[in-house]
Amino acid sequence: MAFQKAVKGTILVGGGALVTVLGLSQFAHYRRKQMNLAYVKAADYISEPVNREPPSREAQLLTLQNTSEFDILVIGGGATGSGCALDAVTRGLKTALVERDDFSSGTSSRSTKLIHGGVRYLQKAIMKLDIEQYRMVKEALHERANLLEIAPHLSAPLPIMLPVYKWWQLPYYWVGIKLYDLVAGSNCLKSSYVLSKSRALEHFPMLQKDKLVGAIVYYDGQHNDARMNLAIALTAARYGAATANYMEVVSLLKKTDPQTGKVRVSGARCKDVLTGQEFDVRAKCVINATGPFTDSVRKMDDKDAAAICQPSAGVHIVMPGYYSPESMGLLDPATSDGRVIFFLPWQKMTIAGTTDTPTDVTHHPIPSEEDINFILNEVRNYLSCDVEVRRGDVLAAWSGIRPLVTDPKSADTQSISRNHVVDISESGLITIAGGKWTTYRSMAEDTINAAIKTHDLKAGPSRTVGLFLQGGKDWSPTLYIRLVQDYGLESEVAQHLAATYGDKAFEVAKMASVTGKRWPIVGVRLVSEFPYIEAEVKYGIKEYACTAVDMISRRTRLAFLNVQAAEEALPRIVELMGRELNWDDYKKQEQLETARKFLYYEMGYKSRSEQLTDRSEISLLPSDIDRYKKRFHKFDADQKGFITIVDVQRVLESINVQMDENTLHEILNEVDLNKNGQVELNEFLQLMSAIQKGRVSGSRLAILMKTAEENLDRRVPIPVDRSCGGL
Repeated sequence: MAFQKAVKGTILVGGGALVTVLGLSQFAHYRRKQMNLAYVKAADYISEPVNREPPSREAQLLTLQNTSEFDILVIGGGATGSGCALDAVTRGLKTALVERDDFSSGTSSRSTKLIHGGVRYLQKAIMKLDIEQYRMVKEALHERANLLEIAPHLSAPLPIMLPVYKWWQLPYYWVGIKLYDLVAGSNCLKSSYVLSKSRALEHFPMLQKDKLVGAIVYYDGQHNDARMNLAIALTAARYGAATANYMEVVSLLKKTDPQTGKVRVSGARCKDVLTGQEFDVRAKCVINATGPFTDSVRKMDDKDAAAICQPSAGVHIVMPGYYSPESMGLLDPATSDGRVIFFLPWQKMTIAGTTDTPTDVTHHPIPSEEDINFILNEVRNYLSCDVEVRRGDVLAAWSGIRPLVTDPKSADTQSISRNHVVDISESGLITIAGGKWTTYRSMAEDTINAAIKTHDLKAGPSRTVGLFLQGGKDWSPTLYIRLVQDYGLESEVAQHLAATYGDKAFEVAKMASVTGKRWPIVGVRLVSEFPYIEAEVKYGIKEYACTAVDMISRRTRLAFLNVQAAEEALPRIVELMGRELNWDDYKKQEQLETARKFLYYEMGYKSRSEQLTDRSEISLLPSDIDRYKKRFHKFDADQKGFITIVDVQRVLESINVQMDENTLHEILNEVDLNKNGQVELNEFLQLMSAIQKGRVSGSRLAILMKTAEENLDRRVPIPVDRSCGGL
């Protein structure tokens, strides 16, 4: 078995952020002034895409079935697999891409949302005089610059602060960060700089003040990982690659080479997960780009193949935006167990992570409470004691499985570098394993180079450096203004569409429904506090969305931002998708249940809900218990011992507040532990106890009842002598 070491990458990244106008302007400026990439844009030598829009999934399936033989068949629709398909098709190779789930449904959508070269790997390279680590960082910094160039709507530079609490660390870190800039060379986004203690607190006011010496700020990139992955796959489809999600490889096809007598991989038996239909897809070369599932595909080829991947779980959490400044991230270079933690603004929220622990490969990784609390504890170490870091403020959490390339005997995943390896089996199956988000393009280039050489394919050099991804070519920082002016969208919605779809945002705007209001004219939101609109659901189907989970997690990022908001939006999303895809009532209910299960287990809803269970102890002072009982009995006027929707509606009507029944049902359901349609006194007291402990925050029922009580108390009866004698 031949192993070919590929160009090195960098630390696992990924990401997405709703970029501010200021950030976009800065990016455009730096791109013109400082990002002088040392290459001739290969895109200049590529003809325009063969398709103005990606063909429908049905058309792609017909192409897969009716093509006698492809040059390249890529298995896996993550960043690397999609990158391989794009690299191959732009070289003129007849290309197919199949993905068992949805594009970016695995590791590629669950990253730290960063595009970076790996500061800590540069440190290792210097400390250990490791030339391979240095090359890995150098390559990643080049790829960082290219990715910011080809998808400007989905990515932007982000300043990251490294707080310093010991004087001797200041010059040490300063030299390291300056070397990072130096290695980047012409690809440096912006020079790093030092901040005094007072200036650091101006930029990051919630930072721990005690013993703070100063801070160093350096620049890396941030992006919307799932949307970036999708843009790569859609671009490959537009250039002619037959791409299809929900196509599972059941087995590999093989044939005997008449010249050598060797058995060679010649394609794959594929199954449409949505319909159950199976058919063969034949190809001269098959590429295994399945991330954590690398070894399972290799064992399809050779059941005795040794494992080359050691999966590692990385958990991230999302917290309210007020935990961090809008345009400044934070790096904790040395946590309590030696890991690195990032604390970053992301789509007007705050993302914190990651962990790095050995794990088993699974299709549905679940964030553990232990990992969530580890991240929260590290965050507490860096934030001011004035900021109470509450478990209840975790709005979403997820676990991603990194496919690290390792010696099977190794047990310490933290010491494994993120290099990638191209493996060629005896039967010609080519596997690309390891790596990270930043270097997906160079990984794809190395893989296709190996495929061309191994299978004697006729193709030229890679052409993906400088090749714009879908939405990037005609994007500009001010594009959103045209959306506001031409279509009557809210400014926040317009900025979101421009930063998500780039120059394709106009197509989404054309689908937007009229609101019936004076302003905005069009653009009905799915949930009030997020800029996602109903038109995105219809457009998402054009982008190969097949399920409600696709829509809430990857076409929009709602599930990654707030699981409760995602659950609230689900019924409307399913209704809209059902209308477009002709789902019957049974199918709609199935989609709802599947999506809710996804939110419950994979997006942290289970961990969140377990903070309030029917076994939760009530630890309140007697005075607090009396106060909360009085509040409860103002709703439970009949002294039943529980409250229902009718009770809440009655109180709200008495203070002239209107709220629809569905919303009230959702609010009570959050606290209704035994799901009997009513909230008992004990459940209410458990809720208030959990809120006091910080395990639960943002309970709509608690806020609603407190507000109603205050309004009721203000309604003092008018004395008879002040009402004209009571006539």
